[in-house]
Amino acid sequence: MNLGGRDERVIAGIEKLRFFPLFVTGGEGSYLIAEDGRRLLDLSASWGAAGLGYGHPAVVEAVTRAASNMAAASVLSSINEPAVALAEDLLAATPGPSERKVWLGHSGSDANETAVRAIEAATGRPRFISFVGAYHGGTSGSMAISGHSSQAHTPPRPGLVQLPYPDPYRSPSPDPGREVLDHLDRLLGAEVPPGEVAALFLEPIQSDGGMIVPPDGFLRGLEERCRRNGILLVCDEVKVGLGRTGFLHAFQAEEITPDVVTFGKGLGGGLPLSAVVGPAAVLDVAPAFAIQTTAGNPVSASAGRAVLRTIREEDLPARAAKVGALLADGLREVARSHPLVGEVRGRGLALGVELVRDRETKEAASTETAKVVYRAFELGVVLFYVGMHSNVLELTPPLTLSEAEVEQGVEILDRALTDVEAGRVPDESVAAFAGW
Repeated sequence: MNLGGRDERVIAGIEKLRFFPLFVTGGEGSYLIAEDGRRLLDLSASWGAAGLGYGHPAVVEAVTRAASNMAAASVLSSINEPAVALAEDLLAATPGPSERKVWLGHSGSDANETAVRAIEAATGRPRFISFVGAYHGGTSGSMAISGHSSQAHTPPRPGLVQLPYPDPYRSPSPDPGREVLDHLDRLLGAEVPPGEVAALFLEPIQSDGGMIVPPDGFLRGLEERCRRNGILLVCDEVKVGLGRTGFLHAFQAEEITPDVVTFGKGLGGGLPLSAVVGPAAVLDVAPAFAIQTTAGNPVSASAGRAVLRTIREEDLPARAAKVGALLADGLREVARSHPLVGEVRGRGLALGVELVRDRETKEAASTETAKVVYRAFELGVVLFYVGMHSNVLELTPPLTLSEAEVEQGVEILDRALTDVEAGRVPDESVAAFAGW
């Protein structure tokens, strides 16, 4: 029985989000090795988790060394050098006031949930603000402050306020950022007393909501309102942070300084690792308040240190800006001959390609998007789709992506779009894969 059949027999369906039959036996650099021996260019980096690609020497060396002489398995009831050093590295790399601490976990989901719980306990305020389309994780607490259509099965947190995320492509307003800020002002001036609001959760680029880049000035406007009203600003950098946008932190595009920053995905170089960086008054709110048995384990912590060191030493934010511009230019050139493409957007190596059935009406091309990612897989490229209508191709490749790999990826996406527009990808090919 092949890997797919074995997976179907034993792996729970509730943790699967499959877009095509991707059976993987290994990986090297920007490529995944499929069970049939094919080398597939991964323009997703496993949803951004493999930020340095697969088998990066710095991560391999750090993990091997830590695993060969493990200093316990967590920071719960003992102290280990890699975890403490990782926290020191994160504090040094993340702007903010001096009295800060670091909480270590396993995923962006637990980081965001922990931030919610600790902030509520520390401030005594029960309400939070987030955005429609936000995806802050898959645990109950992180889903409760999210607003993605895929999580409609989970009720929102009581008292949660959700703002529309300003989408320059789809908004009828000439200034969607100002419109949302004015809406927030009205809420805080009437039905949502600022003294009840603990924090505002923000994705500097709304990734799973459609890789939406907010208008210039929007992040600064949010920061100013949070400061004015005594509301903590939390930046979720889980998918778009750590060099991906051309900045070390995505929020640096507007030079803001959040109170709390959450990390995940790429921080561990493919291993389970997350972090919250925030005020000591929040993260020291009570002992044993947010504990996990293997959080801060030396293997994952060592991988995280290797990732941060590599990003710094190889100047991967600058590389992401340069290579990302080449990728975006290539995609925009492809769009000229494909009516399915409504917009190419993003920063650095965090890019989205929105597909529409009509460029005037902007009707979401959801079925066609599923076919494009399926056909791209058949041709040798792995990427997924996101968005509230499942119609945005998401490109979050390894930060080490080469210019030659950009050329290969653009060529294959061009062919995939051509085949879908010509009707050469039957409905049956994607029928078994639900996606979002």
